[in-house]
Amino acid sequence: MSTQIGNSTTRDGDPAATGAEVITLDQSTGRELARYPAAGPEQVGAAVQVARTAAGPWWDLGFEGRAVRLRAWRREIARGGEDLAALIHAENGKSLEDGRAEVLSVLGHLTFVLDNVERVLGRREVPPSASMPNQRAWVEHLPYGVVGVIGPWNFPLGTPGAIVIHALAAGNAVILKPSPITPGVGVWLARSWRRAVPDLPGAFQTVVGFAATGQHLTTGVDKIAFTGSVRSGRAVAAACAPRLTPMLLELGGNDAVVVAGDADLDDAAAHITWGALQNAGLGCISLEVAYVVDAVHDALVEKIAAHAGRVHAGSGDDDLIGPVPLPAQIPVIRHHVADALQRGATAVVGPPADGTTDDRYIQPTILIDVPPDALAATEETFGPVLSIVRVRDTEEAITRINASPYGLGSAVFSRDRGEDIARRLRVGMTSVNDALAFSQHAGLPFGGRGHSGHGRKHGDEGLLEFVYPHAITVKTGPAPAPTTTFARPLGAMANALAAARARLLGEDDRKERS
Repeated sequence: MSTQIGNSTTRDGDPAATGAEVITLDQSTGRELARYPAAGPEQVGAAVQVARTAAGPWWDLGFEGRAVRLRAWRREIARGGEDLAALIHAENGKSLEDGRAEVLSVLGHLTFVLDNVERVLGRREVPPSASMPNQRAWVEHLPYGVVGVIGPWNFPLGTPGAIVIHALAAGNAVILKPSPITPGVGVWLARSWRRAVPDLPGAFQTVVGFAATGQHLTTGVDKIAFTGSVRSGRAVAAACAPRLTPMLLELGGNDAVVVAGDADLDDAAAHITWGALQNAGLGCISLEVAYVVDAVHDALVEKIAAHAGRVHAGSGDDDLIGPVPLPAQIPVIRHHVADALQRGATAVVGPPADGTTDDRYIQPTILIDVPPDALAATEETFGPVLSIVRVRDTEEAITRINASPYGLGSAVFSRDRGEDIARRLRVGMTSVNDALAFSQHAGLPFGGRGHSGHGRKHGDEGLLEFVYPHAITVKTGPAPAPTTTFARPLGAMANALAAARARLLGEDDRKERS
């Protein structure tokens, strides 16, 4: 959640923004890039109806039938990968290399679901219970129907793309509402789907618009997946409440890293700098706070400052990070830095300019002596800023991380105790002696706790997120002692309880003796 500056600021943009068109900018030049009609309630309703019509035939294809079409879509994305990366670069401003990384990410998630969806969601036989041996039992996983996905601008392909892929593989029809900053990426995806799957184009659609378009989508679908700020996530939850629409919410973070006294400082500095500054720090899992034990604090700061000093924001081929494409986020970043400096922190790299230069580019800032209660250390800065907090030991670091209302990602650097420290962190994801590596493993679940949201995307859990279990029993013969009619024999339950007691106590006795 970004600290509010004014009445309408969130890191998702202005929730009150409206208009007949969504106009995008080329972030490297600031010039107009494209225009898209904004979908109103009628257009969103029509898209939902098309999706409902397509949902049944899409599910009826079965795992293999859907796999054939998902493989065709994978080929289409792979063939157009360079064009898609260039579009991400233009709309979002991140480097072309980072755009390519997003394309690789969605290709990886497509490969994962193709290889694993039937294993995860296929019919699961359940052994008969001791009390009802005459019942065959199994679990089937059924799709919700129509899933709405509201995507962010910071990772306009990788984040919503993975969700769309898992929801489709699970048998749902999907409607994507991309950010109004990066709608072209969502439009490209839908067009590529229509080329790859001409027999069921309605199984995946994109609707473009502002926050109101997302609100209309939320009230019409069977499940919603939202990625964005805590404030916007609460609004989505409120819109879902009347119909009890299930939700996947990936919200804010104030992700931290623990650096123990036995850490490899060269390795830690390189990974932490990248984890904090990659994509201009515009990631829900960007490392924002480093809790560094006193014994290695000064040495690590020197190494991080050297790495960060070589990172420059711009649109040139040599620039490692791009602009901040949401203008409203820039004062939030500056406010967090100013708050830390006013509380006694020192900038060893930076701080950001006061607005006399091109506002779209925020240069990296590394802060030391940051009070643990400063905004930069407690809230989501969502920019190229790393706050370094000196701690007595790793126990203090663990306590501070676990006290946060957020709980998304984290990192730990320690030669001997990394795994032990990681297990004690109350977060959804941790990389040990690396930064954000969990986000690049398609088989791992991605999500958090507390203000960071709930539910999971990616991996097996990401497939299970978009189905509900249907338990089925079939009677195969007469029951030894009927228990599901009023005709059961007198004393049947007393006899069943006595038999269960004898069996369980006997099993426990045998285990204790062994």
